[in-house]
Amino acid sequence: MHFTGVPLATLLQIGALAGAVVVVFYILKLRRRPVAVPFSKIWERVLRDKEATSLFSQLKRLLSLLLQLALLALLLLALGDPRPEANLIEGRNIVVLIDASASMQAIDVAPSRLERAKEEVRKMVRGLSGSDRMLLAQMDAAVTPLSTLTGEIAELEAAVAAVKPTDAAADFARALRFASDTLSGLPSPEIIVVSDGALGEPADAGGPVRLGDVKLSFLPVGEGARNAAITEFSVRRYPLDKSRYEVMLEVTNTSDEPLDLELSLLGDGQLTDLTRIRLKPREKLPRFYPNLSGASKSLEARLSLADGSSDDLPADDRAYALLPERRRARVQVVSAGNMFLEAALLLDEYLDVTFVEPQRYPAGSSFDVTIFDGVAPNVAPGSGSLLYLNPTGANLPFEVGKEILDDDPSYRLGFDELDAKHPLLRYTALSDVNIARAHTLKGEKEDRVVGRSYKGPLLIEGRRGGVKFVALGFDVRESDFPLRIAWPLFLLNAINNFVEEDTSYISSFRTGAVWHIPASSSAETATLEQPDGTERTVPIQDGRAVFLGQHAGFYTLRVGAGGAAEESMFAANLSAPEESAIAPAAELKVGGQSAGAVSEFKIGVRRELWVYLLAAVLLVTAIEWLTYHRRVTV
Repeated sequence: MHFTGVPLATLLQIGALAGAVVVVFYILKLRRRPVAVPFSKIWERVLRDKEATSLFSQLKRLLSLLLQLALLALLLLALGDPRPEANLIEGRNIVVLIDASASMQAIDVAPSRLERAKEEVRKMVRGLSGSDRMLLAQMDAAVTPLSTLTGEIAELEAAVAAVKPTDAAADFARALRFASDTLSGLPSPEIIVVSDGALGEPADAGGPVRLGDVKLSFLPVGEGARNAAITEFSVRRYPLDKSRYEVMLEVTNTSDEPLDLELSLLGDGQLTDLTRIRLKPREKLPRFYPNLSGASKSLEARLSLADGSSDDLPADDRAYALLPERRRARVQVVSAGNMFLEAALLLDEYLDVTFVEPQRYPAGSSFDVTIFDGVAPNVAPGSGSLLYLNPTGANLPFEVGKEILDDDPSYRLGFDELDAKHPLLRYTALSDVNIARAHTLKGEKEDRVVGRSYKGPLLIEGRRGGVKFVALGFDVRESDFPLRIAWPLFLLNAINNFVEEDTSYISSFRTGAVWHIPASSSAETATLEQPDGTERTVPIQDGRAVFLGQHAGFYTLRVGAGGAAEESMFAANLSAPEESAIAPAAELKVGGQSAGAVSEFKIGVRRELWVYLLAAVLLVTAIEWLTYHRRVTV
């Protein structure tokens, strides 16, 4: 037996002193006050009663003394916190990783997998031995420690209650590295994973995770596997008719049985399409809705079983998207005259174009985009994003290189390399454009080359101080570019890219990733309202609000305060087929090591003897109180 609290020598000293004080108080007798009585016979009777009970009175005082000394001894032992030697040696250091990813919202076990997991963890907490220490961490797209490495039951139970579900996949490798780093150098280390097993391979950029001599245990949760999910959902407006749009989505049956489903499409909260489909086991079905109209802001897809019930995972039965804002972009064109440029800009009715001669720039208003055609004046405030065509001069955010000519009869000057996936080149074909004369462009390290010839870059894009720019290194009139349909599409793509009207299929963010949301570049922070109505402050870096999103739904971003606040909305979706495959795993392997079963937790048994000693103190106190009031010890 070892004393882990107050040392034994100190306890003996305190016990001797306190015991002596208790004994002294019981040895002292009360001084009796002499009282004259008128009748001696009464006094003789009192003396006879006293003689008859003197032995019993001594025994009563002795019993009271023994109770007080027992009370003192129990208190001293509790202060010493005595523990068996085996208990000190066998204490474990445990990190419990609680899976809070989207699949843990499955309702195949009541009330959900996550709630069942939390209940199992509570049982482990209550079954900790006196020398065990435990840390609880929530595992989702990030790893969030919810407690310290402690044996305090109250702190650990509060940590269990703080676990909340997310709509993201779990980063298993990150969680394991966090746990192994926490346990590094500690005796009897153990990692307990509480999950349905849908975690993927424990590997990241640093390679596979190796746990070494750390014990790995697995507590599986879940039973069912019947689930269908919306695994892709996106929307875009048509570039030349922004009143109409098209939707593309994908529905996946992740279970091993065929499912009859109902797929609903809602625009601004109103039902626009309802389709019944039947999916074979493990089948993926893409759906395309062209030439739609009616919705102006939001779209939502909903999936349910044909009988109206829900599958085992409702979290992936909804998907959200926002249509790009349909507004007239204000464009300022600074040019001495360019018929091809003017004609291309007239094709889009949602462009409010202002033409300005170079000597009259700026036009005295604020614009979303300014196009500099063959000129490069000092950029005035309110010019918005910048498109340079055939840039010249020194007032440029990049360098203009040497002039290059189409003087090689065996090799035409044009675009030899193109970043085909860049938004500027959407729906265009520039590989066969012929150019008579151009200048190479040289940006900074973080700038992006979109197109280059064999003689150097001709099309670049970048950002300076939060202001985006695109530069084309030749006069379009000295090429056959404006004779192609790619010319107006290039201009519209550039303007749409500037004003964030992205017409690609990516119309929402994916949960579990760090989002970079367009925001005012002059602000440092913004307020983000989440789908559940809660708000939080997020930082702004280079004109983008940065946030790790883990919940699907519609978000609102506010920059500024009061009536001057700028407000924008965006959507986020789960879109993770691996999370929708909810069949629970029978075992868990890390680095070839199979996780064992969770053991050595006995609910209701605590090895801290001081707890029982304090209980004994209360019992002895109750006995003392009872004997005193029944006149047994007085």
